Amino acid sequence: MPVPKDYSIKVIKDVLKGKSLNEFTKKLRARFPDKEPLPERLPREVLLTEEAQEQRIRILEKTGVKFQFVNGKKHIEDLSIFRGNIENFIGLAQIPIGIIGPLRINGLYAHGDFYVPLATTEGALVASYNRGAKIISFSGGAKVMCLHSRVSRAPGFAFNNLTEVGQFIIWCVENFNKFQKLAKTTTTHGNLEDIKITIEGNQVYINFEYTTGDAAGQNMVTIATEQVCKYIMAKAPIKPRFYFIESNMSGDKKATTLSYLFVRGKKVTAEIIIPRDIFIKFLHTTPEMMMEYWKMSFVGGVQSGSIGVQGHYANGLAALFIACGQDVACVSEAAMGITRVDIVQKGDLYISVTLPNLIVGTVGGGTGLPTQSECLALLGCKGQGSAKKFAEICTATVLAGEISIMGALAAGQFAQAHIKYGRKKKK
Repeated sequence: MPVPKDYSIKVIKDVLKGKSLNEFTKKLRARFPDKEPLPERLPREVLLTEEAQEQRIRILEKTGVKFQFVNGKKHIEDLSIFRGNIENFIGLAQIPIGIIGPLRINGLYAHGDFYVPLATTEGALVASYNRGAKIISFSGGAKVMCLHSRVSRAPGFAFNNLTEVGQFIIWCVENFNKFQKLAKTTTTHGNLEDIKITIEGNQVYINFEYTTGDAAGQNMVTIATEQVCKYIMAKAPIKPRFYFIESNMSGDKKATTLSYLFVRGKKVTAEIIIPRDIFIKFLHTTPEMMMEYWKMSFVGGVQSGSIGVQGHYANGLAALFIACGQDVACVSEAAMGITRVDIVQKGDLYISVTLPNLIVGTVGGGTGLPTQSECLALLGCKGQGSAKKFAEICTATVLAGEISIMGALAAGQFAQAHIKYGRKKKK
């Protein structure tokens, strides 16, 4: 996302939050297990027994989280808890939740060792991400930075001619402060930060960009923008013939190139250098072969018309979104990004992931439902003040998945892994 000089300074100040550059650097430094031991590992992925389940729960509860709903000990009795989340309710779709980790993260907001819940029915997925998490943790942890946060809604306005369009735009720019005040009347945590204007003939598209606190903010920005649009229709000296609250230009729940030009959600980047010996030990291939695979897959992605080039961000994000009460349809835009690989000193492997459009929140939506609330609590991301932390955990999880799947493909073990974990065994 290219940004102007002055805005770059604002983003940098927001990231630093008054910290010195030395404090900032210290937060992102690698933490190797020989100096700072990792928490207890969970029993092997393939053990599907009540005893193994109970042992995993006991380990996870050492973090201070008490499970009641995830492990089935308690059932939902008051169905009114689902009000605002579902209509025509008949029951629950039971999706198994697996755990990866501990995953060591050295982020600005997520800093520690995390057990990450993934809800999925795809065999091999949890095992693969767990392998990536182990490699990251043994390599000192992923450096992660949540850089920027915005959520947009883009109404469209129709006029008779370009003259009216020009007069309308001038009036909108002059009344931006009024728009901000009107938007604020509808939300406690949201703020209208900017508008971006696009002209197409006698039509005007306006992207209203908001910060949304710890909420994902889809409904928040819709309600706030509707309030502004009502004012526009009532007060604009050049009244639009009609308008629509969403013109299909915000990028809402679809893959678009807008994600690389602006931000819709949170922009997060993560990186790690995997020491050569650790890489070979766990991935059974070399950094050079991984580099060759990345080069070929990058060219393949370009030829296929991929928006961004990455392996399978959607796998980890969808599983994490389901487990933690996110709007799963937002995976369509959140699961875009760029994975980059390089060979660095001593033949170690550098790998980074950048997600420009991560729509997540830790309040509102499905985050307060019983199992989802427990999963967020496990991550230390329940409630206010946690959205950026959760976004960094999501991105570190994506990095783990990229390391593992690319390693499997580079080593020629991709098919065998799915045979081992992804097929039902005959009794």
